[in-house]
Amino acid sequence: MVPITLAAIGETIEESAGLFNIGLEGILLISALSGALGAEASGSALIGLTVGMGTGALIGLVFGVVNTYWKGSQLITGVGINLFAFGFVAFMLIILGAPGFHSVPRTVQIQLIPLGVGSLSPLVIVTVILAVGVYWLLRRTQLGLRIRAVGENPAAADVAGIRVNALRLGTAVAAGCLAGLAGAYLSVDWFGAVTKELVAGRGFIALATVVFSGLNPLLALLGGFIFGFFDTLATWIPTYPKVKDIIPWQLVAMAPYIVTLLVVAGAIGRVQFPKALGNPYFRE
Repeated sequence: MVPITLAAIGETIEESAGLFNIGLEGILLISALSGALGAEASGSALIGLTVGMGTGALIGLVFGVVNTYWKGSQLITGVGINLFAFGFVAFMLIILGAPGFHSVPRTVQIQLIPLGVGSLSPLVIVTVILAVGVYWLLRRTQLGLRIRAVGENPAAADVAGIRVNALRLGTAVAAGCLAGLAGAYLSVDWFGAVTKELVAGRGFIALATVVFSGLNPLLALLGGFIFGFFDTLATWIPTYPKVKDIIPWQLVAMAPYIVTLLVVAGAIGRVQFPKALGNPYFRE
């Protein structure tokens, strides 16, 4: 749930302001690597998460500048981020001496909270708090009103004195920061390693979660739970031979992506996105 929800919450902020970034997959992957290296270099999982957040924020900054002040294509920029990430991480894994796989020492991974019947990552709690906090920000504050105004009618927002491009750039950085935290979570907490296939489509599932939520962070939390459940189910079932004999593991592995397609197909026509979504603002 955690990486999908964090990335989706960040994208909700960004899309509310009129930007959409399909490069979440790439941000997650690069941040997973930088977060792991940061944790190892510092000996602290917290610093590793911070490095991952900083990496995501930097990529978000580049994306924001290109698509606000330089009037670039948001779609092409997002694709470029993904393609760069796949090549860059694969190359870095070779440089690190373990092509395709880099293990993160257990001593620098996030310490889980024991619950008696299992354990819980602190980032699960952080994710829930962030979902509630971002919902309050977007729906109950003046800043949230400005963000939504910029996404709905940037010309009117400009007349009202709102710096459209600056605000959009800020949301791009915030979205990148949350996606970076999600990526660092994958390597420093959940998986304990970095591979070329680590993200496994979670960035795209996060985009589907945004569609499912209708830009509502609380529904994004629910969507992240649903997709996370089926993702975990696909991992859990193959470990039980009796179940695997009844249900082919290949079919189970498809479950998260089938659910994604069904949700997007059912929700895409019912969600009202900001009118200026995807359109650069040209001041007259």
